[in-house]
Amino acid sequence: MSGWRIPGSRVIERQTIGNAKGANVDVYVAGVDIGSTMTKVVVHSGTILAAVIGPTGPEHRRTAYKVILEALEKAKISLEDLTYVVATGYGRLNVPFADKQMTEITCHARGVSSIFPNVRTAIDIGGQDSKGIKIDKGKVINFVMNDKCAAGTGRFLEVIAEALGVRVEEMGQLSLKAKSVPKISNTCTVFAEQEVISWLAMETKVEDILAGIHDAIATRVHGMAQRVKIEKEVVVTGGCAKNVGLVKALEGKIGYSVLVPPEPLLTGAIGAALIGEDIARQAIDKGTPVRRAERRLSEVTFFDEAASRGNRS
Repeated sequence: MSGWRIPGSRVIERQTIGNAKGANVDVYVAGVDIGSTMTKVVVHSGTILAAVIGPTGPEHRRTAYKVILEALEKAKISLEDLTYVVATGYGRLNVPFADKQMTEITCHARGVSSIFPNVRTAIDIGGQDSKGIKIDKGKVINFVMNDKCAAGTGRFLEVIAEALGVRVEEMGQLSLKAKSVPKISNTCTVFAEQEVISWLAMETKVEDILAGIHDAIATRVHGMAQRVKIEKEVVVTGGCAKNVGLVKALEGKIGYSVLVPPEPLLTGAIGAALIGEDIARQAIDKGTPVRRAERRLSEVTFFDEAASRGNRS
């Protein structure tokens, strides 16, 4: 991902900003998106200097420590070089070195808009939830979420893949070979798995079953997103956006083509980084210092109460 330029972004060449002690540091920002399944980090300075994606795991602070170190190593800078860090996502309160926490809705909207300036609707299909976001000029106008059930998420696809004996990464391409689309009436993960097993027992081809699964998910996600009134341009993000079969099924429900970012997992982290850049540039313009959190990278644990209190202050 190094060197990937976001359309419309500004290149910052050795601009500096005063910190609380009056020293100067290069303007580098980072966005840390701790999702329920995957954690993403983007280090940005007018262009993406480094991006890292890895599994979240049970201890969010330890994960944040690991991925930021990897991203900083790729960007060839230190944590102290970062002017501002914004955390977002499910585990955003568990990033001890973050200067600010922002909701994933706000960060996704900003990140998607930086790549597709004319986006009006973003549909994010993640590991444990899905979202529909109405956007106007990078700002959130309305949103809706499904975070109470695994149906219509990456976890749902993982369960079905295991039942069918295929890899998640293969599901999209396999479904494009379908000759028919059987009706999957259940979107509850448990009952849908049982239904898939029944279709297998009737010797239904795997690719046909996958097409039926994708159609069922697309129906559910489309119904959710319609609550914010889907409008062009539509952008699909999240890990499930890499599934070409699901994207095709969703396009069938919407009635026209959708857009997918170069790396659909990174939009939240990109948005967080750009929000951090805005804060830094505002301070530059005003000639005021940026208020930053303590830049510490200790091996904190999930139960580090002191770190938790400091992060929430």
